[in-house]
Amino acid sequence: MFLKEFLKNPTRSGTLAQSSADLSKLITDTANLDTKKCIVELGSGTGVFTKEILNKINSDSCFFCLESNQEFVKQTQKKCTNAIVYHDSAVNIKKYLLKHNKNNCDCIISGLPWAIFNKKLQTILLNAACESLEADGIFLTFAYVQGAFLPSGINFKKQLRKKFKLVRTTKIIWKNLPPAFVYYCKK
Repeated sequence: MFLKEFLKNPTRSGTLAQSSADLSKLITDTANLDTKKCIVELGSGTGVFTKEILNKINSDSCFFCLESNQEFVKQTQKKCTNAIVYHDSAVNIKKYLLKHNKNNCDCIISGLPWAIFNKKLQTILLNAACESLEADGIFLTFAYVQGAFLPSGINFKKQLRKKFKLVRTTKIIWKNLPPAFVYYCKK
């Protein structure tokens, strides 16, 4: 599935394989989801993070996903039948928060392929995410180890440091293909 979508449009899927269970567990554990009231997932892919998020959130938490690839929307809905998945760009996060009677969220988990985005798109998407987070809200995303050394990966890290008061990284999940780590950012 990922290979097919990658070959159709590499700038939309960003990877050849879905994230590992270890990476999914790391990003959701780091988010401390049982304490969050409103969680948004940007780029659900085939629902690997979505499934883990659903297992860890409170039943009274608001949770939805935004995914721009229609095929991935279908896959996430198939894998996570009780997830709310909108086929739309992450730029429109505010629109869907308002749809859920929320002005902001306290947690964003992103599966977007930041290192393949140009500087302008990174800025637009990060601005939308930051504007949607409440004070002290957290933003989590992952990066592939090799992507962190590309110019776009370096730019992304610089932008995170400008937009968030705290940015830290987790351990590397070497079993992920390719190896990856998580950025934990606090507004």
